[in-house]
Amino acid sequence: MRIVYMGTPQFAVESLRALVENNHRVVGVVTMPDKPIGKHQSTLQASPVKQYAESVGLPVLQPVRLRDEAFLSQLSLLKADLQIVVAFRMLPETVWNMPPLGTFNLHASLLPQYRGAAPINWAVINGETETGLTTFFLAREMDTGKIILQKRLPIADSDDAGTLHDALMTTGADLVLETLQVIRSGKVNAIPQEQFFGDASELRPAPKIFKETCRIDWHQPLKKIYDFVRGLSPSPAAWTEIVLPDGNRQMLKIFQAEKHPDTHSLPPGTLSTDTKSVVRIAVEGGFLGLISLQLAGKKRMNAVDFLNGFKSIHKAMVE
Repeated sequence: MRIVYMGTPQFAVESLRALVENNHRVVGVVTMPDKPIGKHQSTLQASPVKQYAESVGLPVLQPVRLRDEAFLSQLSLLKADLQIVVAFRMLPETVWNMPPLGTFNLHASLLPQYRGAAPINWAVINGETETGLTTFFLAREMDTGKIILQKRLPIADSDDAGTLHDALMTTGADLVLETLQVIRSGKVNAIPQEQFFGDASELRPAPKIFKETCRIDWHQPLKKIYDFVRGLSPSPAAWTEIVLPDGNRQMLKIFQAEKHPDTHSLPPGTLSTDTKSVVRIAVEGGFLGLISLQLAGKKRMNAVDFLNGFKSIHKAMVE
């Protein structure tokens, strides 16, 4: 079976590696164009998928536009029987409908829940205790095609988006191989997603996350804020502003925190510290203890280092 693989970030590398190391015939890889990086955007950086593909000698296509005639011609010449998509772009029908066996996608949620660009983040933000992976055949609407296989994974209260990403990445590679085996056997029983829910209003989306999405609302309860922080860690990271006694403000990213349930009468956003190693923020239902954080223009640091460089913190608030 001739396979074309499509993906870009590190999450997609593990599944491609699994295909290669299990001797599946990957005849081409499609990934994003090299990305300009650096202060002057003068250096081009290849995607993780391209870097791996080239390291094992696979041909790579990097279209700017997926409807470009030259790209469609190159893709057609690969004569793929099947296409596999992991963390790529939304494909036009001319692409996903090209192979005789179709195109399947690996999605990091239990579809139809968490359709969208950031399923891992939103599952943690929403305090889910379980998530999973889904393989499904592509259709016209994003993340709506018929489901082939699913696999469930627990979410621990100590997990963040980073640890969950890594667990899903590894398990996802196994699910891609299982899905491929089912397709090769000719015994695919793909199920419409509508059979997995009764009321569309119960569906939880996973839209793209922007900077303003990541701002902490300190008027939320303790558990919600804790989940919000870990759902955005390590990237793009939840943030807030420290308001100093003189009125100046500094942006603060929070990567790791802990819950301290308690009863108090402090206004939400009040900073509490022993000035040595403990920084806590008052919220509804207790305090959020800060463990790993970063001031704008500084490196990521622990609470001790933060307090050593911020002597007036006990008189500040966060907003």
